[in-house]
Amino acid sequence: MIDAQLLRDQPDLLKRSQISRGNDPATVDAALEADAARRAAISEFERLRAEQNAASKLVAKASKEEKPAILASVKELAATVKAASQAANEASAAADVAIGRIQNLVIDGVPAGGEENFEVLKTVGERPAFDFEPRDHLELGELLGAIDMQRGAKVSGARFYFLRGIGARLELALMTYALDVAIRNGFVMLTTPTLVKPEIMRGTGFLGEHADEVYHLQDDDLYLTGTSEVALAGYHSDEILDLEAAPLRYAGWSTCYRREAGSHGKDTRGIIRVHQFNKLEMFVYAKPEDAEAEHNRLLGWQEEVLQSLGLSYRVIDTAAGDLGSSAARKFDVEAWVPTQDAYRELTSTSNCTTYQARRLSTRHRTESGKTAPVATLNGTLATTRWLVALLETHQRADGSVLIPEPLRPYLGGLEVMEPVA
Repeated sequence: MIDAQLLRDQPDLLKRSQISRGNDPATVDAALEADAARRAAISEFERLRAEQNAASKLVAKASKEEKPAILASVKELAATVKAASQAANEASAAADVAIGRIQNLVIDGVPAGGEENFEVLKTVGERPAFDFEPRDHLELGELLGAIDMQRGAKVSGARFYFLRGIGARLELALMTYALDVAIRNGFVMLTTPTLVKPEIMRGTGFLGEHADEVYHLQDDDLYLTGTSEVALAGYHSDEILDLEAAPLRYAGWSTCYRREAGSHGKDTRGIIRVHQFNKLEMFVYAKPEDAEAEHNRLLGWQEEVLQSLGLSYRVIDTAAGDLGSSAARKFDVEAWVPTQDAYRELTSTSNCTTYQARRLSTRHRTESGKTAPVATLNGTLATTRWLVALLETHQRADGSVLIPEPLRPYLGGLEVMEPVA
């Protein structure tokens, strides 16, 4: 949710942000009108209520002859005040809807435009070179007895899969290794609910233009989360946090669900774009003035893990039109996938500034003693999709795959995954 005072004071700033996202700047004008109508309705309600209170006080002082007329006036005012109260509530709700249509204010420096207008910030590591024809991750996974797409489809339909044997163990090793990195850096682990209430899903911004990506259990009015960011953002909703010593950092481990609506025909082979996967998500509550520095820290931890696993990757500054509604800036980290001859997104980290916290009423106490919204940030530290880059990068001619050294302790010292007979 945009700060209403910012809307009143700097509407042109918000319009420029909307334009850079490819959105209609008229949403800002509509929000200004709705905000003005809300303030006018509240002011009228308060005026009438004050008049009602003053008239009520006159009743006690009135003479016997005056009292009937005054009582009639008070009764009439009561009906007027009730109507004004309803009008103020309706105007407030309309203003919240109008302001909610404005996406988060983009941070200065974020490139304008759509998905293709990103800026490459850095490229790290050498792309793997092979003296043989490399296999893709699914062929490798089948050779290793690690991935079973056929039975996944039989049991659950397209874009579902089984990880089996060394595949399941490798995913668990990756997640546990990443968790250890998070814990070393002050994160508290949470296993999160994967079903959340509508107000939590809405508060994080996932029921906007991408609502068709979310699974909804209609009978229970609960949503399956596509990332533990949602539950983590709701964890401290309606609370006042103490951020004086340091930001609050959580690492959420969960299974995630995405409908992948609109992706028919895209990435149908293997486990790149699937309906269910596991993920370790970093989530931070910070003072707004510390948010950009914390954003860079999250990126640094992601890069630390990727480099330690021997993956070649690049970091991009995502263009404004490709940001989610809550993100003010997002860095994507894309690993090189040899058989696709392309970089593919493995992880991202977003600075959502105070946008989610305003919706979820998560605040901290400032130096003046007043409360103000916190900043929220998120970033993935490991997920099932990482297996794609790991298998393809570290493959050998015979179909075996070298296990990156940091993962070996989690696999009983195993150094190489061998094809099954």
